[in-house]
Amino acid sequence: MGERLPISTEHCAVEREGPVVTVTLDRPEARNALSTAMLVGLADAWAYVSATPEVRVAILTGAGGHFCAGADLKAMGTPSSDPRVQARTQEIPNFHWKGLLREDRPSKPLIAAIEGYAVAGGTELLIGTDLRVVAEDATLGLYEARRGLFPMGGAAIRLPRQIGYAAAMDVLLTARPVAAAEALAMGLVNRVVPAGTALEAARDLAGQVAACGPLAVQAILRTYRETEHLPEDEALKVSDELGWPVIGSEDAVEGATAFKERRPADFKGK
Repeated sequence: MGERLPISTEHCAVEREGPVVTVTLDRPEARNALSTAMLVGLADAWAYVSATPEVRVAILTGAGGHFCAGADLKAMGTPSSDPRVQARTQEIPNFHWKGLLREDRPSKPLIAAIEGYAVAGGTELLIGTDLRVVAEDATLGLYEARRGLFPMGGAAIRLPRQIGYAAAMDVLLTARPVAAAEALAMGLVNRVVPAGTALEAARDLAGQVAACGPLAVQAILRTYRETEHLPEDEALKVSDELGWPVIGSEDAVEGATAFKERRPADFKGK
């Protein structure tokens, strides 16, 4: 794998290998249901990904054959025994929402690698990522309405915007399981792969993203997020503001030079 970073917690392993950070939900005995220690680890991981220039892409996955079975209200309401986690719950404003990707999403692309169950809060985490690789036998779904609850991670807003009103309401209002093949047909995920290979496929995808110019990749992400609901004329102004500096960057010169010399580009993020 890579180097385990000190921001890891008992329920969230954060590792880095070159330009790729891998974040693993690590509570397999509970199908990686969300806990305070997990959410703190996630919040710190996203902050690290955004703040570290050498990091170009991140992967989010789960340990033990599952992604995430949603919220564990008891675990989330019980203070962690780890003093550092206790301190971080006070230091990070809204650490729950940051960890769940409701607030302050990373400025670098985030790839979900999903095996097994990714339901309720697990699907909300998926909806907060940018690229999604799912095992063929995985189960997705937003079960909150079935339990008389509400998807507080933002799914009621984001899902219709991502896959359309009819498909989103089918998922949200029936609170039924969604198989990988159906998720692909809806446009909810990018790729369906054989069981047990989601992380491997996500790493391949991360390598493709990391090989691109980081200024370009980050500007594309930022442009979409800042213009999603603007009229086109206003959105184009934002696109120009973010895009022209990329066109004039050293990376753009390197990209053209590498193409002419028929070699891989060596982007520096400048």
